[in-house]
Amino acid sequence: MLLIIVCALGVVTSQHMARKLFMALEKEKETERKLDVEWGRLQLEQSTLVMHGRIERIAREQLNMQVPSATSIQIVSISSASEDSRMRGLKP
Repeated sequence: MLLIIVCALGVVTSQHMARKLFMALEKEKETERKLDVEWGRLQLEQSTLVMHGRIERIAREQLNMQVPSATSIQIVSISSASEDSRMRGLKP
């Protein structure tokens, strides 16, 4: 009888351990999926940055374009553009 009780406790303990390990495995799989999504996003971002550099190089070399100086760049926000058009009597 004592041997049966010990075996039963061993089975319960091993099942509990198997459940805990399965839960840990599922958690790691979810982490892997999240990291895969992040990796894909980073690859897309890198390809976008590389493409921007390529376009800038082509514009400089083939079209003889230059980056304007900082003093000649004007930043226009949407709110200031709509205010200007209202002051002129135009629809935004």
